[in-house]
Amino acid sequence: MRNSERPNARDLTGPGRLLVGANYHPHDSGPETWRRDAAMMRDAGITVVRLGHLAWDTFEPADGDFRFDWFDEVMDLMHEHGIGVLLDIAARPAPLWLHRKHPEIDVIDPDGTRRYPNHRYTVDAGDPHFREHAVRFTDRLTRRYADHPALAAFGIDNEPADGPISYSPNVLARFIDWLKAKYGTAEALNRAWAGQRWSRQIGDFDEIGLPRPGIAGGAPERLLDFRRFVSDEMNGYLDALFDTIETNAPGALTTSNMWYYAPSKHFDWAPGAYSGRLTRPGNGLYPSASILDTDSIRDALFGIARIRYEQAEPFWCTEFTTMTAVPGSIRRSAYASLMLGNQLVCGWTWQTMHAGEEQFLQGMVDWDGEPTRKLDEYRQIAAEFRRIEAHGFPCKVNAEIAIAMDFPSQIASAPFPERHDDQVLTAFRTVLDRNLDVRIVDLERSELDYRILIVPGVLVLDEAAADAVRGFVERGGTVVMTSYSAMLDADGQVFASTRPGRLADVFGIRVGPYEETALLNEIAKGRSGDDEVEVRFGDRSVRTKAPRFDLVEPRGAAVVATLGGPDREYPAVTEHQYGEGRAIYIALPTRREVLDAVLENEIERLGVRTGPQAPQGVMARAVTDRHVLYLNLDKESKPIDLPHAASGLLSGHRLEKGFILGAWDAELVELDPPR
Repeated sequence: MRNSERPNARDLTGPGRLLVGANYHPHDSGPETWRRDAAMMRDAGITVVRLGHLAWDTFEPADGDFRFDWFDEVMDLMHEHGIGVLLDIAARPAPLWLHRKHPEIDVIDPDGTRRYPNHRYTVDAGDPHFREHAVRFTDRLTRRYADHPALAAFGIDNEPADGPISYSPNVLARFIDWLKAKYGTAEALNRAWAGQRWSRQIGDFDEIGLPRPGIAGGAPERLLDFRRFVSDEMNGYLDALFDTIETNAPGALTTSNMWYYAPSKHFDWAPGAYSGRLTRPGNGLYPSASILDTDSIRDALFGIARIRYEQAEPFWCTEFTTMTAVPGSIRRSAYASLMLGNQLVCGWTWQTMHAGEEQFLQGMVDWDGEPTRKLDEYRQIAAEFRRIEAHGFPCKVNAEIAIAMDFPSQIASAPFPERHDDQVLTAFRTVLDRNLDVRIVDLERSELDYRILIVPGVLVLDEAAADAVRGFVERGGTVVMTSYSAMLDADGQVFASTRPGRLADVFGIRVGPYEETALLNEIAKGRSGDDEVEVRFGDRSVRTKAPRFDLVEPRGAAVVATLGGPDREYPAVTEHQYGEGRAIYIALPTRREVLDAVLENEIERLGVRTGPQAPQGVMARAVTDRHVLYLNLDKESKPIDLPHAASGLLSGHRLEKGFILGAWDAELVELDPPR
């Protein structure tokens, strides 16, 4: 029975609240276990539980046979214990009965082999029969629980990019229809696909085949269009779920484990992110199990930034590591996530599972219901979150620096020594370690209201993106572009005009071919395999490694840094005044050592807000004018200087102009009000 005295779960999710939760699978047990677990969750300070994922056939064991009574009891129980529910819509994987009824939803491998759906995401999400049943299931589930007081949000799918791409005849037919809508005629398609190359011109659309993955699978233009088509289908599938939720539960929050960049079926999430329909962007946060691996924390935080793009709403980590995480590492990751605007730490998983693929992954509670040390750590996090949540949380992102990320460039850069998203990650780490806020942006959708825009290896540059960069610089912004950028037009063909394509005049340069660093070093140093370069900024130099560098010819731009070769100094960094702003080109792929030197100068010149001062290895964010959150990522204690006396809200200590932040520890400092 529902307890009307309990607050509605939606009240849990507003400003001034930090949430600790758990992923829970009630379809693995029964009422007695549910009651035990709900009481343990409440006592541990857990206020949110994520339910329903990977359980479609428990709700609908046969076609049209919906069974929700058992789950009503779970929802009521959670409400009675003051726990809000993130109710996932488990539309993938599809039940086996749906595969039997509509075998056309099965995945077909590139070689024509039909896959039995052993893997949990082996389904063609673009198939209309799958869509019909997924929407029907979503409709019944959301109508049933839209008004339940335990409902905090609906979850949209889970890891939508996980699972293989299908190469079935049905996919081919839909791809042909997509191409007809985009190009209209075979002649236009041949131009876009460079059909004259290798005698592959198409007489009509019926001659189209599916490009296969790999170098010999299809020309890059065809592969790029196919991945755009897959992206459109995935976004269309997600939109169908959003439509249903918005009809049945207007105003309900939505979230997800939006792992759109899984290698198997990486798709373009930018349209979804900018639509704002995912009102609490979310993802799992899984750094390395090693507490010494601090890069993995930065990489996990990059996942938050690349899912959120420019959304202002708080982020929700709908999954969070438990497993074999060493003592203190979960807490460290939790505080790191707060600095990027996270509001929810939701552990995967509550109980170590008894069966299935994840039966050996350790949870907060062991197989027999006994708590593990991970539950104690989540209990500590929950208590600390309650202590600090009213002091400006969840954090707001106030970025003056943006990093451009582009889906076609991620796909088209696969043959390069490093992909576009690897360059974006390096740029993200560089800004993050300056304790500065940063946004990931899509050039065509962003208003680019920033002071500095980093364009790291954006390989594919269409007219709209080029116009956005041009306008940004004209208005007074600084753009920093790195190697591998602006090489291909929207069709994926190399620009026949001067590179960087469509922007050569903005940067005041001509980018020619590239040199292989190791090969030049064989001449200069007499040894092979050495790709180190020295980049000289006047009387200062930095060393880094790069497999290639561009041959840059200044055509109005000034050379501000060079790199030495066996025969001459090569331009490494150029800058060019254009309009009210500045265009900087780096002839190397994104390298922290070089980008850091460029940013240091531009941050000072433009008056970009600097982050809180902290020793290397310490993350810090000003949460309010008086509250600063510090997190030590390293194994050594670090001295923190403060401008005047303060209080430590986590430690409870009085801080007189400074303190020692212990290894892997966090502190929220409340500065005394000015006198």
